[in-house]
Amino acid sequence: MSAHEPQHAESVKSESDNQLDEPPLYRVLLLNDDYTTMEFVIEVLRVVFHKTEQEATKIMLDVHKKGSGICGTYAYDIARTKVRDVLQRAKAQSFPLRCEYQEVPR
Repeated sequence: MSAHEPQHAESVKSESDNQLDEPPLYRVLLLNDDYTTMEFVIEVLRVVFHKTEQEATKIMLDVHKKGSGICGTYAYDIARTKVRDVLQRAKAQSFPLRCEYQEVPR
């Protein structure tokens, strides 16, 4: 060995030896109420969640018929921000629309 090479044999770890856990994901849900209009729910889905008219209508009908609808699945900070945006928009229009996030089970 030359003077510039290390004299110990250290194994190189592969990427599989250092796998990181994926961060948890969170589902954002809209919850049904008797006052928020279907049009407003569709608007929120289009503006906040970037859904097409068709996707927004399907989710709105899930909220209306099933009691809740899944808007999307996001990292924690994004889910929290989207919930806050929905609640602020609803409050500004005097709607009691409820929105929440739930951790997706692994």
